[in-house]
Amino acid sequence: MTVLLKGKKRAVTVSLSRQVGPTDKAKIVRDVRHILRLDDDLDQFYQLMTTEPEFTWIPDQGAGRMLRSPTVYEDLVKMICTTNCSWSLTLKMVSGIVENLGRAGKDGRRTFPTPQAMALMPVKFYTDEVRSGYRAAYLKELADRVAARELDVEAWLNSPLSTAELIKEMKRVKGVGDYAAENLLKLIGRYDGLALDSWTRAKFFKVRNQGRKATDKKIARYYSRFKEWRGLALWCDMTRDWLETK
Repeated sequence: MTVLLKGKKRAVTVSLSRQVGPTDKAKIVRDVRHILRLDDDLDQFYQLMTTEPEFTWIPDQGAGRMLRSPTVYEDLVKMICTTNCSWSLTLKMVSGIVENLGRAGKDGRRTFPTPQAMALMPVKFYTDEVRSGYRAAYLKELADRVAARELDVEAWLNSPLSTAELIKEMKRVKGVGDYAAENLLKLIGRYDGLALDSWTRAKFFKVRNQGRKATDKKIARYYSRFKEWRGLALWCDMTRDWLETK
């Protein structure tokens, strides 16, 4: 089956291991469009970038559609697994969750588990099997709250709250601080926050400050002219070499 990119003569091809009905097909199309951000309106962002000589490459290449998971819940779990650790450890934790709790397909690959599947496991599982350390209690509590419908993280996608209020709501989830909340905001289409971490700081020093360290305030001032798009401008700026390499 194919998922068309609106207004373009391009498509995403999805290979299926079995026949699916109209309901499942509609969900697949919806998920693909969500993951690839095909329906995100970036026209205002691109117009803003055309006024900045060093950033015109962004609209030229159609950059800025940050890949995300099918659900906010999955992105939130993964975000908690990125806090205060190396990328290799993050991969180990997420792999442990998927390999132990994900549903296996005919090709052997596994889905990301549902909140209900994760809620069935005790904290000890996340400590001993997933090796998530202090995050174990956070993962367990998050799964319990979402599975019990006490917390609806999917509603964040279309929340009427201001960004500041939404950040406060996100930070009520144990394990979510400014870094995790601001990164999650980008994945639901809000780019007010910079979500600075050790990697983005080091990359800014190299790309924009001649290798010299800079304060977070200086980094914020540099991107402040992009207003509500500053977080996306920073991300594109810091990952430009990824596209050039490819």
